[in-house]
Amino acid sequence: MFGQARIKRIQQLLEDLHQLQIDRAVAELLRGSKYQDRKRLNCCEHKVFSQSGEDGIIEEIFKRIGTAHKKFAEYAPGDGLENNTLYLATLGWTGLWIEANPKHVRAIRERFAAKLKDGTLALVEQAATAENIESLLERGSLPQDFDLLSVDIDLNDYWVWQKVEHYRPRVVVIEYNAIFPPGCKWVVEYDPRARWDETSNFGASLTALELLGAERGYKLVGCTLAGTNAFFVREELVADRFCAPFTAENHYEPPRYYLTSRKAGHRRSPPRGA
Repeated sequence: MFGQARIKRIQQLLEDLHQLQIDRAVAELLRGSKYQDRKRLNCCEHKVFSQSGEDGIIEEIFKRIGTAHKKFAEYAPGDGLENNTLYLATLGWTGLWIEANPKHVRAIRERFAAKLKDGTLALVEQAATAENIESLLERGSLPQDFDLLSVDIDLNDYWVWQKVEHYRPRVVVIEYNAIFPPGCKWVVEYDPRARWDETSNFGASLTALELLGAERGYKLVGCTLAGTNAFFVREELVADRFCAPFTAENHYEPPRYYLTSRKAGHRRSPPRGA
C-alpha cells in the first residue's frame, strides 16, 4: 500500500510531466512559419491569472496602442482568480466585473473586499444579456472609450457585444467557438434565459465575430493558441502595429483546449503586493 505522502508525490510528478508536454507542444507550435511574423501576438502569450495566454497578449496590445484611462469591464470573471482583467488590476487598472453566479460573487466579495471598498473594483451581480448590457456598463461609471471589454459568458457573447452601442472600448476580448473553421459564419440562437449546457452549442464562429467587429469598427488582430479568445482593436488604432490581413483566415487558431490546463508557478491567490 502506498502512503498518502507517496501518492501525493506521484500525482505531482504526473502533473509536472503533463505540464512539460504542454510546454513542448507550445514551443513546437511557435517554431512554425506562421508565428515568425513579429507583429503576430502569439509569441507574447503569458498566463498570470488568465485561462491561457490572454494576459500576455493583452499587455502587448496596450504596449503597441497605449492606454487612455486604464479602465476595464469584464463579463463573467468567475471567482476572480482566473480571468482576463485581474492582472490588469494588479498593474493599477480599475474597472467593473459583472458576475451572475452567486458562489462566484461571494468569493469575489471575500477575496477582493479591499478593492471593492476603495472603489478600484466595482461588482454587479447580474447576468449580462443583449437587453441590459448598456445599463450594466453604466453602473461601472466607465468613460465611453474605456480601454478593455472582455466578454466570456459561454453562450450569448456575440449578441451581447452586438448591443454595446454607446460605448466604444479600445480593445475587445471575446470568446469564439473554434470548432467552426474560417469562412463559416455561425452564431448560436439567442435566448437570454439559456445557460451553456457544456456542449459545442455556444457563442459564434471567428468569421461571424470578424464580420460583427467590422460592422462596429474593429479589426481582428489575433487569437490565443488555445483557440479560446479573439482580440479586436478599434480600427483607427491598428495602423501597421499588428499582423495583417485582419481576417479569420489569418488569425484563426483551432481548439487546443488542453493548453488551458497549462500552469506556471504556484496555486493562485488574490495579489496583495504593490
